[in-house]
Amino acid sequence: FYLVFLRSQGVTEGYNGTIFAYGQTGSGKSFTMQGVADPSAQRGIIPRAFEHIFESVQCAENAKFLLRASYLEIYNEDIRDLLGADTKQKLE
Repeated sequence: FYLVFLRSQGVTEGYNGTIFAYGQTGSGKSFTMQGVADPSAQRGIIPRAFEHIFESVQCAENAKFLLRASYLEIYNEDIRDLLGADTKQKLE
């Protein structure tokens, strides 16, 4: 499968960041993105990226941050918000 990072270093400078995983069912996308909490060496990209962003925000002085995250699944041309209240609901 393919894994793409876009502008990951500029997120704390006000740029949008994207982590995009694409590939066949069963190719390891979910595990790569989420991983497992324990052992910490098997944490996925999302928890590691969040940790990095939150550490950067904590160290910043005289700055305000607004963090928004979306976790979308696109499958068979249907889009679903995996962080929404109803993960089965299709988005337009």
